[in-house]
Amino acid sequence: MALTKNKKIIIVAGPTAAGKTGSAIEIAKHFKTEIISADSRQCFQELNIGVARPSEGELRQVKHHFIASHSVQDEVNAVVFEQYALKKINELFKENDTVVMVGGTGLYIKAFCEGLDDIPMVKTGIRNRINAEFEEKGLSWLQEEIKSKDPEFYKAGEIQNPQRVMRALEVIESTGESVLHFRKGEKIKRDFGIVKIGLELPKEQLHQNINTRVDRMIENGLVEEVKKTEVFKHLNALQTVGYSEIFNYLDGRISLEQAIHDIKTSTRQYAKRQMTWFRKDKEIKWFAPDQLKEIIEFAKKGNS
Repeated sequence: MALTKNKKIIIVAGPTAAGKTGSAIEIAKHFKTEIISADSRQCFQELNIGVARPSEGELRQVKHHFIASHSVQDEVNAVVFEQYALKKINELFKENDTVVMVGGTGLYIKAFCEGLDDIPMVKTGIRNRINAEFEEKGLSWLQEEIKSKDPEFYKAGEIQNPQRVMRALEVIESTGESVLHFRKGEKIKRDFGIVKIGLELPKEQLHQNINTRVDRMIENGLVEEVKKTEVFKHLNALQTVGYSEIFNYLDGRISLEQAIHDIKTSTRQYAKRQMTWFRKDKEIKWFAPDQLKEIIEFAKKGNS
């Protein structure tokens, strides 16, 4: 890849609760640079505790971008992130040769590194109807709809991801074509270097980290935070782990203890899906979070 004056992005990826934020901050401090978050939930101003947003102290150590940058009422997706991140790194490259990106949203990182296919716009009425029916009938309804209308995606797609299934349903209903037909599979060649670092922990340690983090979220006021977002509970941004379960508790469907249990279970399942996604990327070099010296040495040299 031809580099723009030897500029490069250091990407820190991996599952939730693996220690990405702390590692990325140390890397950014070493290179005297800034961080772009690649997290599809931490970008929302209204969400803080439940999305494990970096603390005020962490944000003071290194300037972050794409943190609390949008409202849950905004449409934020991989296309929006790609455009935001490319614009931001062009600004940051004027002052720094290196920029750090950190996050666990695999599709956002893939969009940034490789570009996205040109999937057509969908009709607002179709999107609103699908969102409303999903809110009423849940994921099983979505899965049956996509199985009936787009069996090709049903066989190949991520049918456990409601946002992805809703997107596929919107496209098939708007265009009559499967979303898969719009995927060219061609990677865009970026004019800067990309170094990919993955953080991993033994499963038992990761699960303990997740359980501890969820308990801390409850202690720090997650229930109160979710209450404040109830007016937005119909939006996609709130159809997410940590919020859906507390909504069920607030609606009287389950106890708080069950909601906490469900958050921990769903988060562990999400972490497993993240690892499955990132393991497919052979350009990622894996480290334990405490291997900071080795991580920084690799970041300096890149994949050469």
